[in-house]
Amino acid sequence: MIRDAQTALFEEPNPPEGQEPIQWLLLTTLPISTIEEVQRVVACYCIRWQIEIYFRTLKSGCQVEERLFERFSRFDNCLAVFLVVAWKVLYLCHLGRSCPDMDCEIVFTPSEWKAVYMVVTKKALPSKPPTLNEMIRLIATLGGYVIRKSTQPGAQTLWLGLQRVNDLSHAWDAFGPDSREKSDNQSDHTCVVQ
Repeated sequence: MIRDAQTALFEEPNPPEGQEPIQWLLLTTLPISTIEEVQRVVACYCIRWQIEIYFRTLKSGCQVEERLFERFSRFDNCLAVFLVVAWKVLYLCHLGRSCPDMDCEIVFTPSEWKAVYMVVTKKALPSKPPTLNEMIRLIATLGGYVIRKSTQPGAQTLWLGLQRVNDLSHAWDAFGPDSREKSDNQSDHTCVVQ
């Protein structure tokens, strides 16, 4: 039972042209008699939504509830790793939106971004690394995201794409253009017995 609940009706301030503004009803037990109090409650709700996405990533992406261990300590260790993985997925989503022009090599290794770039775009590598936003979009396409100017990839398509990045980067290291230089240099110093 909710006691002393207050309600406030909100409306989207700048809807897209030709669209009805979205309206939502805020039901809260917190005080909302001033605009500052209302803004505080809305800010808390926005944070709550990010927490929901975080736990969805942990449950669906990392499939933490599907893990079966004989001892709790093993589950505890697994959970500790998956908490970091879920955080990284959300952090990458956030960085791609808040710092879209950042160099992708701040987050991704050369073999990661080069492999993904070649597989997704089927073009020659650019002279300089792509931006972080471009790289995140390319990785998300590996998870089912369809690139559009009007949308950004979400946590689900990003976590699915990131699962493939590791395999692609290992293949790049083993078979990519940089691997030939390594294997040529190694063959000079290798003794082959017949």
